[in-house]
Amino acid sequence: MIIGIPKEIKNNEYRVAMTPGGVEALVGAGHAVLVEAGAGEGSGFSDAEYAHAGAKIVTQAQAWMDADMVMKVKEPLPEEFQFLRPNLLLFTYLHLAAVPDLTRELVVKRVTGVAYETVQLPNRTLPLLMPMSEVAGRMSVQVAAHYLEKMNGGRGKLLGGVPGVRPADVVIVGGGIVGINAALMAMGLGALVTILEISPERMRYLDEVMHGRVVTLSSNPRNIADSVRHADVVIGAVLLPGAKAPKLVTREMIRSMKPGSVVVDVAIDQGGCIETARPTTHSDPVFVVDGVIHYCVTNMPGAVPRTSTYALSNATLPYALKLANFGLVQAVQDDPALAKGVNTYQGHITCEGVATAHNMAYTPLDELLD
Repeated sequence: MIIGIPKEIKNNEYRVAMTPGGVEALVGAGHAVLVEAGAGEGSGFSDAEYAHAGAKIVTQAQAWMDADMVMKVKEPLPEEFQFLRPNLLLFTYLHLAAVPDLTRELVVKRVTGVAYETVQLPNRTLPLLMPMSEVAGRMSVQVAAHYLEKMNGGRGKLLGGVPGVRPADVVIVGGGIVGINAALMAMGLGALVTILEISPERMRYLDEVMHGRVVTLSSNPRNIADSVRHADVVIGAVLLPGAKAPKLVTREMIRSMKPGSVVVDVAIDQGGCIETARPTTHSDPVFVVDGVIHYCVTNMPGAVPRTSTYALSNATLPYALKLANFGLVQAVQDDPALAKGVNTYQGHITCEGVATAHNMAYTPLDELLD
């Protein structure tokens, strides 16, 4: 198979889909890899390193048009729609529930879109979303601490306080991978942490692994409203795989917060779980609503591309090899987890959450492969 790795063009996106080591593994398995010139520079990988690993350095158009499978980090932007075509296998983060235009393009152009974020193991873990969720969860606390500083518009609170002074109150909505990583970072800095979670089993797990050092509350409107009102920092960490995030934190709740408080909506890729949130970029990351600072960057891990690219490539490489070695049909028939990653196939939407989000027809993948 011929695999194309184009350079990311999203605002301040410095990650790349595969490290030189990953390219070497793909080439070693008998596949050709086309890497767009400069694709790895933002993550510290030179064209020479990719060439040494066996890749061919090509133009943007060649990385897309000469490839059977294109691997990316972020979803294609409108400028890249021209490269979408029938029989293309696109393997990347798609987050289609939040991008109707791209969804329609993939359907109309009969692209097979395999989304990192919906590949799901039998135990419901998301192996290709997990590494970026870990990065984003940890980053969310760094970001919040930065914007709490007075010169950045915040309340002027030190996240961990000092002896005799109360630490900041950090409220995390959602106790999944983002939530637990945010909690670990916030606790490490000395903050007072509350996690709102809907699953009793997950709350028991969080209480156990955090050794009782966080407050866990059942996620319901009353508990969310009470917690948000007293928070210095609110981190949105809710995920429904493949579907739009529910708006659990309302504008009224945001209005109840103290001026200079900070909101970080990590769920913004899927539409956000905070009603007042809207997508932002690394070049213009924040805005203020009712005196509350909102950070809603859709590609947070792009700010730490060296770490993020290694973590992502480690996770995606085994699945990329399956797709390249066996082709999509055989690969998804052999691996049900990978099958859940198929969001579009030959003009059909095969992810129910995406179809529901856009009021479009849903066709189970099994029916199309029979």
